[in-house]
Amino acid sequence: MGSSRDQSAHKRASVMALEHKLGFSFKNPSLLRQALVHLSYCNENDLDQSESYERLEFLGDAVLELAVSTELYFRFPNADEGELTKTRSSIVRRETLAQIARRIDLGSYLFVGKGIESSSDRQLESVLAAAFEALVAAVYIDQGNEFTRALILRLIEPELTQAEQMEGPPENPKSQLQELIQGQGLKTPTYELVSSKGPDHGPVFTVNVLVNGQVVGTGAGGKKAEAEAAAARSALAALSGQA
Repeated sequence: MGSSRDQSAHKRASVMALEHKLGFSFKNPSLLRQALVHLSYCNENDLDQSESYERLEFLGDAVLELAVSTELYFRFPNADEGELTKTRSSIVRRETLAQIARRIDLGSYLFVGKGIESSSDRQLESVLAAAFEALVAAVYIDQGNEFTRALILRLIEPELTQAEQMEGPPENPKSQLQELIQGQGLKTPTYELVSSKGPDHGPVFTVNVLVNGQVVGTGAGGKKAEAEAAAARSALAALSGQA
């Protein structure tokens, strides 16, 4: 890998190049350098494991999940908990994070051991996803929460746009039912818990949805929200059959 001096110079050059791509400079460049070091590089260069990006990856995972959760909460006000969770999972999953990392060519800046030195191995989804999470953590420590949140949203905007315009969060059956019922001049549907059975760690809730006091659908689920959504789907199916 060359002399220690060569390696240090290469790291500084990588940091500067990536900073230019991201559009800002780190107050503490050593944070960015650490975010680029794979554990295999430490093992082959007698470096302590703590100098790899693994600890940053741990923090970045949480920072990223919070930023995405917050954005989805406000961007999709009619989506329920289950729908928001599914959309968030599609964004923070390994494959998507690796795709985002490729857009900024993150793999080219990584310091890896000879075992994964080839360009193809550098692009392994697991490596790229972990490095991206580490990068997020480095930015968070260096620049603070608001700056990091803005950067994350800029980097994941294509995924957010796709969720909004093409795929979107899954349809909210409760909202659909409410629109249908109100369009017919009827009162807003109400949900009534019928029963809760099973152990504390795995209950099953059964819920009725009522319109003008009449049961129009029944559903069950492991959470009240899931049972209500199932009841709404049941009502939509029944009302569609009447149409």
